[in-house]
Amino acid sequence: PAVAQETIRFAVTDIDGLEALQREMGPFKDAFEAASGLKVEFFPVSGRTVAVEAMAADQVDFVMTGPAEYVVFNARLEAKPVVTWVRPDYYSTLVVLEGSAAQSAADLKGTKVSFGEVGSTSQHLGPASLLAEAGLTYATDYEPVFLNRNVAVEALIAGEIAAIGLNRTHIDSITKKFPDQKFRVLAKGEELPSDVLLVSPKVAPEVIEAVRKTFAEKGDVLLAALTQTEENAKYLGGGFGADVTDADYDIVRKMFANVGVTEFTEFVGE
Repeated sequence: PAVAQETIRFAVTDIDGLEALQREMGPFKDAFEAASGLKVEFFPVSGRTVAVEAMAADQVDFVMTGPAEYVVFNARLEAKPVVTWVRPDYYSTLVVLEGSAAQSAADLKGTKVSFGEVGSTSQHLGPASLLAEAGLTYATDYEPVFLNRNVAVEALIAGEIAAIGLNRTHIDSITKKFPDQKFRVLAKGEELPSDVLLVSPKVAPEVIEAVRKTFAEKGDVLLAALTQTEENAKYLGGGFGADVTDADYDIVRKMFANVGVTEFTEFVGE
């Protein structure tokens, strides 16, 4: 191929440091190089802000990130989506204790609701949008707080908060961590847009096409390699989507608006 031996610089926004990147993504890197003929050079970052600054400085070509982060990369740098990384059962929920008096999201008016990481698609923007759909205005009709997941459950048990915004995977996590408690899903959202591999506008079109084609044609091999590591178990049963468009993420832009953000050039909370 014309792009063979070309080196692409690759970052993942939620993996901190080179050692973790090599451990969690090493098998995928090896499989992708073998399937594509491209060389992959890991570019470690310590978060989404560092990643977007690195792309702005032309230090990184491709970034694997979440839906909310993609919106900011696109607004700031005109980064484009290349391929989605599909997570099965990727949706947001509002969870209460089984004995809670709340029967709908609207019943959370006047309470405290805990979310996960500020700006997270599934743990913040998605749950806040469930409340917006129930007619509750962010930070007006209820008080948003941001607690570590286990701390949030303890606060829920103590009656200090009324609900927690979680994604589907986290419900399994808290159920195992707190086996004596029973939780109830008060509201469940639609499937969220997938995680996405995005590309800098400075990368040559033929390289982008080679990457997209590799995922389209060798997806099974790449997924098997990716999910060899425990940290990527969330992609088990998923796959890759090579026909992604920017418009697929308009729903995330609406979620930003639901938490009072109408400019997409900064990460929420930063």
